Order: sequence, then C-alpha cells, then structure tokens
Amino acid sequence: MTAPPSRDGEKERDPSSRVYAPDFLTELFRNPLDPGYGDASARRATGSMSRVRQVLGRPVSLLVLAVIGFLFAVAYRETVAEEPSRATARAGLVAEIKGREAETDRLTERAEQLREEVGRQRDATLSGSQASRLRTLEAGTGLARVRGDGVVVRLADAAADEDGVTNGDAGPSRVLYSDLQKVANALWAAGAEAVAVNGQRLTATSTIRSAGEAILVDYRPVTGPYEVQAIGPRSMRDRFDESRAAALMREVARTTGLSFGVKRVGDLTLPAAPQPRLRYAEPPATPGPSASARPSGSGAAGSSSPGSSGPDVSSSPSGGGR
Repeated sequence: MTAPPSRDGEKERDPSSRVYAPDFLTELFRNPLDPGYGDASARRATGSMSRVRQVLGRPVSLLVLAVIGFLFAVAYRETVAEEPSRATARAGLVAEIKGREAETDRLTERAEQLREEVGRQRDATLSGSQASRLRTLEAGTGLARVRGDGVVVRLADAAADEDGVTNGDAGPSRVLYSDLQKVANALWAAGAEAVAVNGQRLTATSTIRSAGEAILVDYRPVTGPYEVQAIGPRSMRDRFDESRAAALMREVARTTGLSFGVKRVGDLTLPAAPQPRLRYAEPPATPGPSASARPSGSGAAGSSSPGSSGPDVSSSPSGGGR
C-alpha cells in the first residue's frame, strides 16, 4: 500500500531535522561575541573602509585628544592659580569671625561689670525694702545672677554614623533646636524659676532657633554637648522625668544613640541675661476710628509688653519635631 501523495508545494518534514532554538545561557556561552563586532571585523577584513578615511581618521583623533588635553591643562592651571586667593579669603573670614567673637565676649564682660556697679550704686541709694524687691524682680525676669539647687539636662549628638554610599549622616542622631525648646519648656512647666542653655540665660523674650546646622540661643550660637540648667524646687526633677518631653527624648536616645541625661545639682549658678532693649508705647498723634477700635491692651506699632512676642521674638517657641 502506497502513502498518499503530499499536497502541492508542501514538503515532507522529517522530525529528526527539526531545529530547536537554544536557551539564552547556552547561546551566550556558545557565541559570546556580539554580532556587531563580528560584522565590523568582517568589513575591515574585506577592506570596505576606504583608504582615505583611514588616513584622515588618525590625525582628527589626535587633534581631538590634543584639544581635550589642552582644555584640561588650562582648567587645572586656573584652579591652582585661584586656590591661594580662596585660602587667603577663607583665612581672613575665619580670623574676622574669631576677632568679633573675642570682642563680643570682652564687651559682655565689661557690661556685666558696669551692671554690678550700677546695682551697688542703686542699692546704696534706695532703701532696704525697695532694693530687695528690685533684686527679686530682676531675678525673676532673668536680669540678675541667681544661685540655688537645680537640675541639669545634658544632650549630645550621637557618634557619627556615615552612610557608605552618600558619605553622610545615616539618621536623625543630632540634637535639634526643637529638642532644646521642648526640654526648656518642660523645665518651666515643672516649676523652674530660672533656666539657661549653655550659659545663655532665658527670659520672656528669648529665642531658640536654628540657622543651617547651628543652634542659636538669643541669636548667639551654642555647640554641643548642650546643657539646659534650671534652678527650682526639689520636686522639679521628678516632675520633669514624668513629662512628655523627657519621655520623648528617652525614646529618641534609645533609637538613635543620642545622649540624654538628667541629674540633680546641689549648688548651681546661672548668669544674668543681657540687658534688653526697652521699647515704649506711644499714643498716635491723630487718633482715628482705627485707634478706638483697637483691642484693649495693645500699644502703638513697634511697642511691646513684658512677655509678649513679635515676629522676630517668641517667649516659649515651639515647633520643629522628632
């Protein structure tokens, strides 16, 4: 019996002659060279590239390399030439900053001496009761040096933990200005009668804020480790430990490695705050309807009452956050 004839134009296929596509890894190990390299090599072997292109290509390549090298040399020379002027300018700025800081410290010490002299002359002029009352008011407003039992809260940045890729700080392990705000406010709430941050006495118009990576207390920079000192009753330590700010800082210290400690100090002295700039309210020259509609207790533009805060002053700043 003969096999039926095949259809027109169709060839009989033998299963043994079927071609299977190899998998990717097998093909990669079998032919590691990209086909484009093979085609380029074949063209060079057959001499398809003209002789003119070969002759002109080498000088052009050399010219391009020479121009690039010249540009690199000029850029390096300019950088090296400007480096001494940059270093000189940087050194001059650093020296000027240090000189201004030394002058500020000297003037602050002189102002403290003059203040003590004024206090002695005033006490000699006033009666005993009046002088005592004035000293009590100065201690309460931060304008007099105070001494007594208190608490010291110490905060310090964690050890540097740099990221291997970005070479930067890997976590929020730095003390923030808001941390000092929270601690100072918690101490006030715990019954503190006087508070200072790194020797900077806080008053009703004091500010704690940041400028870049620096922390400013009354516009003067403070550096770590930070110590928030407070004078108050013996119960202040326990009340502060139970505060929300202390619980938050303990949690931050546990998770980031930031240093946070509280200790009771038997004899603590806090300096006086700088003399504030006094501002006085003045009635308007021609009172109008707006003056009568003004709420009671408000003064003229630019005036301030004790404990008030304006756009650039805050009595108990809050904000920032963990």
